[in-house]
Order: sequence, then C-alpha cells, then structure tokens
Amino acid sequence: MNKLVCISGCSRGLGSAMVREFSRRGWKVAGGARTEEALERLKKELSTVHFLHPFDVTIPAEVDAFAEQVEQNLGVPDLLVNNAGLINKSAPLTKVSPEEFSSVLAVNLGGVHNMIRAFVPIMEKKGNGIIANFSSYWGQSAAPEVGPYCATKWGVEGLTRSLAQELPSGLATVAFNPGVIDTDMLRSCFGESAGGHEKPDAWAKHAVDRLESLNLSDNGTSVVG
Repeated sequence: MNKLVCISGCSRGLGSAMVREFSRRGWKVAGGARTEEALERLKKELSTVHFLHPFDVTIPAEVDAFAEQVEQNLGVPDLLVNNAGLINKSAPLTKVSPEEFSSVLAVNLGGVHNMIRAFVPIMEKKGNGIIANFSSYWGQSAAPEVGPYCATKWGVEGLTRSLAQELPSGLATVAFNPGVIDTDMLRSCFGESAGGHEKPDAWAKHAVDRLESLNLSDNGTSVVG
C-alpha cells in the first residue's frame, strides 16, 4: 500500500493508537502534536517512512508549515484525520473561565478549520481525498459540566456539513464519532469508571477499518467508528 494518512493530535490516546494501526497496515503516516517528547517516543516505535513533527493546531502559521513539510516529505494525504481535541475541566458553564472556554474552542473547532484551510487546497489539486473531522456523541447530544466541549463538537458537525457542500467532486468529508474510549480525556469527566470502556489500541482496529472504508458517498454524513 502506498497511501498517506495525516493525523493531528497523535501524541497520545486515540491519535497515537491510530498512528500505530495505520502503520501496521502499511500506510505512510504524517502526524503531529504539541508534545515533542511524546512524538519522539512514538517515532522510536515506527519505521522511518513516516513523518511526525510537533506543531500546534491553534497557530495557523505552524499548521501551514506542517502541511508544506508533509507535502515535501511524503506527498499529499489521501486521508486527513482531524483528531486533535481538548475537554474542559468538568464544571457548570457559569464556573468555566473565558480563557478555558476559548482554549477548548481554539483546539476543537479552530484547529479543525486550520487543518482544513492548510490541507484541503492541496488535496483538491490532487483531485481526491477524504477528510474525517473528529466529533463525539456530545456533538449530537449534551451533558452537564462539559458545555464547552459539547459546543465545539456540535460545531464540528455543522462545519463538516458545510464543507461537504463546498468540496469538488473527488473529495468527501465526514464527522467521525469515535465512540466512548478509555482515554485521559474520558477519565477527566468519567473518573475511574472510564476504565470499563474500550482501550485505544483495541478501538483503533475497528476505527481504522471504518476510516479505510470511507468513500465519496459518505460526504456530509456523521459516522461512528
């Protein structure tokens, strides 16, 4: 296989699990995250055909530079996975600071836009590709004390449907709901009960199956991993 996947937020949790699974299946992987140390550990597990580089999805110039480096080193992605995400500390909306609300918005929604803005034009030039924007069950429902997170994931759903109407033939985008997985983010709001849910590496096997199966007919839909 000579396909290329690009994954944001790949230093831990679902991101690093997807990197390992795509690599195991023979994909070339480009990925990044803010934590350089974690990326270096991940690099040691993988072959040199991959490109992992630190960048911050909330900083447009860093995203643009990363996209240029990916194209130069590996080519244009066949699959773009906008996975980078952040959840607020559990609290009623009246207790969430403006700074924390803005931070969650910047990563979960602004980061997706920055990745789309940097990568979709080169994917359009190539003439094909799939964009999977990570959503959540809380992108179609809500819960107390995670209002900022819910707001951003509802936003991802709307952004994805708008993008779907703008893409040329040959490209498609979906809102990808990964399900409920035992990650640090889930533990921050579920506590120890998160341990009863599926682990990231097990999840990645069927999630990557679903990501590999995405096609043009899925454009504008919400799918579950």
